[in-house]
Amino acid sequence: MPVVVRSTYGSCCDPCCDPCCGPRCVVRTTTVCCRPAPVKVIKKTTVTVRKSRAKVTNFRFIVDKHIRKWKQNGLTIAGGNGCGDGSHQLWYPQGIYVDDDNQSVYVADTSNHRIIQWKYGAKTGEVAAGGNEMGEEMNQLSGPIDVVVDKKDNSLIICEHSNWRVVRWSRERQIIEQILMSSIACLGLAMDSNGDLYVTDHSSVRVRRWNDGETEDGTIIAGDYEPGYHANQLNAPCYIFIDQEHSLYVTDTFNNRVMKWMKDATEGIVVAGGQGGGTALSQLDSPRGVIVDEFDNVYVVDVFNYRTVRWSKGAREGSIVVGGNGFGNQPDQVGRAEDVSFDRQGNLYLVDSDNCRVLRFDVDYD
Repeated sequence: MPVVVRSTYGSCCDPCCDPCCGPRCVVRTTTVCCRPAPVKVIKKTTVTVRKSRAKVTNFRFIVDKHIRKWKQNGLTIAGGNGCGDGSHQLWYPQGIYVDDDNQSVYVADTSNHRIIQWKYGAKTGEVAAGGNEMGEEMNQLSGPIDVVVDKKDNSLIICEHSNWRVVRWSRERQIIEQILMSSIACLGLAMDSNGDLYVTDHSSVRVRRWNDGETEDGTIIAGDYEPGYHANQLNAPCYIFIDQEHSLYVTDTFNNRVMKWMKDATEGIVVAGGQGGGTALSQLDSPRGVIVDEFDNVYVVDVFNYRTVRWSKGAREGSIVVGGNGFGNQPDQVGRAEDVSFDRQGNLYLVDSDNCRVLRFDVDYD
């Protein structure tokens, strides 16, 4: 009997192929058009709550003005050994956090229900969180989508999509020590310089900001409850980025655009795409990961154009940074990319979900 997947947007939704409906599934499902799914209520668990002392900024990439291009063949630095649950494998990974201090990357290994730490040059990764099968217990994760490292608290902040919650995972105790937000269909995370957490909620089509002094609901800073294409609306918000001025950048996937919301703004402005879905350089097709440099250049994963593009401030079209060579598993191709980030040297990291790998594209100074 086919499995029905209920869309939170009231339209057909298949997590096996849709770019913004949650983790990948192993067996392809049959989908139907339906009303929005009810919010899943997670059972309450007593946890120890500690105040966050984080002074973490999502503004991790300070671009060298001399960097203009990247080598077009990526190096596999995590996974790439087929999809699976081995320590040398990933299974439909999604979010990434580059940790230069520890010379490693943290990857949301979604279908393995774990966060993997992969040191530079290593052939295998180490489980940093989860990895105890799918579940709701305090030592388990379910469909983690994104991750942020809180070094001040020695913890990981994890967007746990299938359990509809955002959690703090103690790296010392190897358990969830705090449920930060519940009943939220989280897809992306970011943290500003004050330690405030920003979370996309695709069920309510909004972006929320949360800190320890607020309730689990947090404060709505972008989007309306109804999906739409107006300046105050979003439609399938996914990954996000916060700059030093606390401006929010969000990939508005179903509107095929990236929106920028200034601090305390009631409307956003289009900074990439917004010309309908398509292959032209003025268009995006289901954008996902996003990061912004100090010159306000926006780098965005253009999923179904199989490329990562850069949009300069005020530009009417983007330029291809890497990819654009069609679907594939070669070093200059991706299957379906998810997230993007940079290290301090300006090397670009791309999560290639379909090929179960993370690629690094080094700066090309030639």
